Amino acid sequence: MTDTAVSDHASEGPHSQLGHCLKAARQARGLTLKQVAEKTGMALSTLSKVENGLMSLTYDKLLQLTSGLQMDIAELFSPAAPKPEPGRAVTARRSISRAGQGQVVNTKFYTYTYQCTDLIGKRMVPMITEVRARTLEEFGPLLRHSGEEYFLVTRGTIAVHTEFYAPEILHEGDGMYLDSTMGHAYLNAGDTESAQGVCLCTSEQADLFEQLHRIARKDAVE
Repeated sequence: MTDTAVSDHASEGPHSQLGHCLKAARQARGLTLKQVAEKTGMALSTLSKVENGLMSLTYDKLLQLTSGLQMDIAELFSPAAPKPEPGRAVTARRSISRAGQGQVVNTKFYTYTYQCTDLIGKRMVPMITEVRARTLEEFGPLLRHSGEEYFLVTRGTIAVHTEFYAPEILHEGDGMYLDSTMGHAYLNAGDTESAQGVCLCTSEQADLFEQLHRIARKDAVE
């Protein structure tokens, strides 16, 4: 029996998983491949092939590797847990919006029901949007704000007007993802008095909720 087995498929199967797990374990310990070779007594070329999914190892070699790195052998067959983004601590925040709850802002052509308003500094702002305006003339200037957004139609038919594209008609269950810095407007294109959708806006700017709230409040109906 040989100490190694070579695979012709570098990106498939258990060889690839072993390589990913070895690389994750090495990086978690802040080691280079050369340092791993020194600690385990294994050839640098062998370790490189393993990390690149080109080679597997016999049980004896796996024991040699894990013993040299002082790790459990199971770590080489379990994908590493994802790390938090650099510079961002895990906040463990959560918020629940029950049916009928939320901060309501009524405008002439929209009713916004903001969800999860107990959380501040959100990078995603969810809202339920009731759409009544039927033409761009009555709607006014297209909306613009930082970030991106996704709109899912939950009732009726909605026409989405954007600055650089022809209007699109969305029916119940249809959704659209768009660049929020591009001028845009959602209009009621159905037979009912209003249409409704769920809008998720996201931005790297921590004041996104305040931006959206200012836009809504300009046309608010008290």
